[in-house]
Amino acid sequence: MHSLPPCPHWICRQNQINLKKASCIVFIDEIDAIGQKRDGRAGGNDEREQTLNQLLTEMDGFEENTGVMILAATNRPESLDPALTRPGRFDRRVPVELPDLQGREAILRVHAKKVNLCDNVDFGSIARMASGASGAELANIVNEAALRAVRDNREYVTQADLEESIEVVIAGYQKKNSILTDQEKKVVAYHEIGHALVAAKQTNSAPVQKITIVPRTSGALGYTMQVDEGNHYLMSQEELENKIATLTGGRAAEELVFHSASTGASNDIEQATKLARAMITCYGMSPDFDMVALETVTNQYLGGDASLACSAQAQAEIDKQVIALVKRQHQKAGKILEENRNKLDELAEYLYQKETITGEEFMKILNQ
Repeated sequence: MHSLPPCPHWICRQNQINLKKASCIVFIDEIDAIGQKRDGRAGGNDEREQTLNQLLTEMDGFEENTGVMILAATNRPESLDPALTRPGRFDRRVPVELPDLQGREAILRVHAKKVNLCDNVDFGSIARMASGASGAELANIVNEAALRAVRDNREYVTQADLEESIEVVIAGYQKKNSILTDQEKKVVAYHEIGHALVAAKQTNSAPVQKITIVPRTSGALGYTMQVDEGNHYLMSQEELENKIATLTGGRAAEELVFHSASTGASNDIEQATKLARAMITCYGMSPDFDMVALETVTNQYLGGDASLACSAQAQAEIDKQVIALVKRQHQKAGKILEENRNKLDELAEYLYQKETITGEEFMKILNQ
């Protein structure tokens, strides 16, 4: 008979707690480390499985009136053993999604209580700029803003500090010692204005907030920031296609002006391809495949790994449609830029001189 391993310190055994005198909350973080599904193999009597069995046994002893509450957290709920998640052990599952606009603003206000702020800080604007940020990233944004104020020998954090800290979290610090050649600087300027101009000339595109050609530690030589006015939970096929066109706008500008392509569009290519593939395999936006799921997503809370679940012939057809979709939007972006070539040149020259411009400056020149 095998002896059981020592019970972990966070397991509260009924015979070790005087439940009449003590109430408690037991929190188990990363419960998937011991709570993964048992594979049922013969001889699978390892320590992890024994620990899981012991935990299941202990949890069966808790009643509603014992005063003991067990909470657990994991990023991989799909990997947990069914016996662990059945009613009577863990009765309720609470998914913690990324915060929406109102949630981001509230989180920023909580963390901002620790620092001295100027009176004119607009948390709503900062929350819109930080779309998709998690609670930890929002806390980091406030910390980065405070560090920026300290480096400048200021006692208060300003709106500009918070906006710059968002860029630090998204793209990294400015590489002030990185010097681009004049030709590279021109290429990057046209590339970023290409993105912004294609976005501005399409309907249902997020407004341009900022454009910069200052290199960042993430490797980006520049970027165009677009900020939605509010929360958007649904996107139409037209909006997704417009987003792909915007992603291809940088390369389209390079091809139009310099008649060549550079390596600067690598991230744009990756995002456009991923979005086009999702439209066909996940969102049912292809008339040939209709409402058939061709892709499965695993590890939803750890980045969402995707794998195709279809035949080789269907995979080949998916590849063809993805290429055709991206190519159509690339051609559309090129046409938009060709029709607005004068504004493209004017805006690119302005960005080349200033290096960083706001969305207001961009729209002012565009609408002149």
